[in-house]
Amino acid sequence: MTNDSLRDALSQVKYPGFSRDIISFGLVKSTEVANGIAAVKLQVQTRDPKIPQTIFQDCHQALDPIFGGSEKVKIEIDVQDPPGAPGAIAGSPESASIPGVKRIVAVGSGKGGVGKSTVSSNLAIALSKQGLKVGLCDCDLYGPSVPLMLGVPHHQPNADSEDRIIPIEAHGLKLMSMGFLLSDNSPVIVRGPLANRYTQQFLKQVAWGELDVLILDLPPGTGDIQLTIVQTVSLDGAVIVTTPQEVAMIDARKAVSMFAKVNVPILGLIENMSYFECNQGERYHLFGKGGAQKECDRLKVPLLGEIPLEAVIGERCDGGEPVALLSPSDSKISAAFHMSAQALLDHVSGK
Repeated sequence: MTNDSLRDALSQVKYPGFSRDIISFGLVKSTEVANGIAAVKLQVQTRDPKIPQTIFQDCHQALDPIFGGSEKVKIEIDVQDPPGAPGAIAGSPESASIPGVKRIVAVGSGKGGVGKSTVSSNLAIALSKQGLKVGLCDCDLYGPSVPLMLGVPHHQPNADSEDRIIPIEAHGLKLMSMGFLLSDNSPVIVRGPLANRYTQQFLKQVAWGELDVLILDLPPGTGDIQLTIVQTVSLDGAVIVTTPQEVAMIDARKAVSMFAKVNVPILGLIENMSYFECNQGERYHLFGKGGAQKECDRLKVPLLGEIPLEAVIGERCDGGEPVALLSPSDSKISAAFHMSAQALLDHVSGK
């Protein structure tokens, strides 16, 4: 066995809870094969004792059959406290803030189709309407929808004198999205490392300027892009978007668990498609009732809002004029987004 084959075997060991392996994540500090003995040194920055324990077991599971038993595999793990930033996790460079940005809030979901981008866009507008300087970063590289929802689908960003991307501005927001870099029908065909690089550029190489809040619209799921984000910047917290039915709540719990593993606080849940209200004012809970509230009670986090199911929400997003642009006094739906934004602002300010 060679040192290269040892590292190949270690590349099959995943960081607990994620699809990325411990080699690409930078946990493995040294490897050596001498006299048939494999020696591996790792460094893990975490406050969760289960993480190094799981990595230790998984390394032995990958290496013991190759080297002929656990007595021929020596694994040392240096467990350290993560850096002070809330999002900093194992083996990563210290997560840092973005110059000029006061708060960074991620909006995520465990699955697609729950209206996460719709909620992100309307939340950003509602926060802006309160006089805040707000940015919205569309981190969904494979399905960017923010340009269309904000009415700027054909805009292309320029660069400043420092070779930073100048964000597109619309409805009082500063925007960045992969959709600005592609034509309408062009798919994004990139593998993990390149997707991670794009994500880092959107966060660190964009001239965001002075912002009170930067909203990160995450892709669905709990994969590499989410991990890259918490490695790259210090998040003030995450908002989880779900719908009432249990099948959505199952995946929402996975998203909550992912953020817990990387020390990002959950600011609350938003229940989208919560109910349909007919012309007579009666509410119909088409996908079930109270699912998000029960989950919030279990997690001891607030339910930030209940967004109704109305055709006008989709119609206005398709037209580039999100419903939160309407006066809350004239639109119950706009009022729901504005109340959610205020609840989020109250909670993140009181952290």
